[in-house]
Amino acid sequence: MTDIAPAAIPPSGQVTLPDGRVELAPGTPPPSGPYANADLLPVPAAGRTWTTYNFSALWVGMAHNTASWTLASGLIAVGMDWKQAVFTIALANLIVLVPMLLTGHAGPKYGIPFPVFARASFGVRGANLPAVVRALVACGWFGIQTWIGGEAIYFLAGKLIGDSWSKSGHIGGYAWTMWLSFAVFWLLQVAIILRGMETIRRFENWAAPFVIVGALVMLGWMSSKAGGVGPLFGQPSRLGWGGDFWKLFWPSLMGMIGFWSTLSLNIPDFTRYGKSQKAQTRGQALGLPTTMTLFAFLSVLVTSGSQAVYGTPVWDPVQLAAKTDNAVGLLYALVTVLVATLSVNIAANLVSPAFDFSNVAPRKVSFRTGALITAVLAVLIRPWKLYSDPQGYIFTWLGLVGGLLGTVAGILVADYWLLRRTRLDLADLYRAGGRYWYAGGWNWRAVLAFLAGGVLAIGGASLKPLTDGRPIPALASLADYGWAVGLGTSLVLYLALTLLTGRRVSTV
Repeated sequence: MTDIAPAAIPPSGQVTLPDGRVELAPGTPPPSGPYANADLLPVPAAGRTWTTYNFSALWVGMAHNTASWTLASGLIAVGMDWKQAVFTIALANLIVLVPMLLTGHAGPKYGIPFPVFARASFGVRGANLPAVVRALVACGWFGIQTWIGGEAIYFLAGKLIGDSWSKSGHIGGYAWTMWLSFAVFWLLQVAIILRGMETIRRFENWAAPFVIVGALVMLGWMSSKAGGVGPLFGQPSRLGWGGDFWKLFWPSLMGMIGFWSTLSLNIPDFTRYGKSQKAQTRGQALGLPTTMTLFAFLSVLVTSGSQAVYGTPVWDPVQLAAKTDNAVGLLYALVTVLVATLSVNIAANLVSPAFDFSNVAPRKVSFRTGALITAVLAVLIRPWKLYSDPQGYIFTWLGLVGGLLGTVAGILVADYWLLRRTRLDLADLYRAGGRYWYAGGWNWRAVLAFLAGGVLAIGGASLKPLTDGRPIPALASLADYGWAVGLGTSLVLYLALTLLTGRRVSTV
């Protein structure tokens, strides 16, 4: 068996519709065997119904969340002013939109999720490598967001119940009622995800506008506390626009890109339900950079206002909301936090790993089982440590995530766009011995490119506050550009290895 199948093999049992979408030919039995299950099979063209609005609403719901808020407010906390923070986030989201649209293309065209899409480049078995890496990152994110949601429940209940709740005995550094709130929010999310993707779509549609209104209410409250909008705009940068700013800008930019680098990989998990390429392209272009920039703008203004009012920037919106004495305002703010956190956590951090873990053992792990695995691992990762301070959150967690996942994005883009010219064989994506089987189900070229890109991207990264030091100090100069280094290295190396080995990639 050759590593890469010759281009002469015809596509097996698929048809291309007039609009360019591909599905299994009528009457063709669906793929079966150890690499297929109902959750991983291609969505039929008739089942791809998401419109531009659905994708825009998805992004509004995911972008307008507490983690996005802390992303922007964290930049204020480490010294930027509102202009510098908004500029950094806006640029980052324009950059990450590009790989988002490129990898998202396979979704509406073939109706396949991310782990199946990755089989074309990594191999039918080898796709488990990027899928599991992506899934473990999602577990970390799910844990962080669940901790945030638990905080909202804890503070809300404390205002309603009183000191018996908020000043209860401590376990592991936190009140036992905080741990209970964390568990309650964890169970709420699992209950929603077990109802399936259609429930998620409906939830995102109404959550999006609710969260926008909530953010505007918080802005109005902080303006009132600060005595107008002037103090919100008037907080100066502690960095200026000189060397101190640019030294912080590049790792911050990579961290902001790293925030959505997860979705730039697994976006086919959602675009596979797209009605057309135009729907997913317009929906994402309208939904991601615009809403993230707007939300960043609101976040940095409110955080700047908190600096003017309280003398120090309060970067956590839950902690900030808890400072109000207005019971109605507090209730609305914290319910908004809960809805926002549910919105992003379910869509971004449970759907993908559910598919990814299912891909590891399709016959044994369903979508729902994969979601449960994610929820359990999210607790074991100890998210309260990752979220403990903005320095570690932005530069350690987001930097590592972005650098590692950028390497996968580079391989996917190189394989799908530059080598295969977007042409895939659906049946062979689920078949042992087909054109994507390579050597024993693994494409060693993709694995080598992933490892090399990953080492260069994150080998010199600082691991504070988790631990001191850097794994490979000699690579420290590359750490500030982790996402770009990982993506560029893996893309070029994968192309070079494929072409230099003299094998022609099958383009169906």
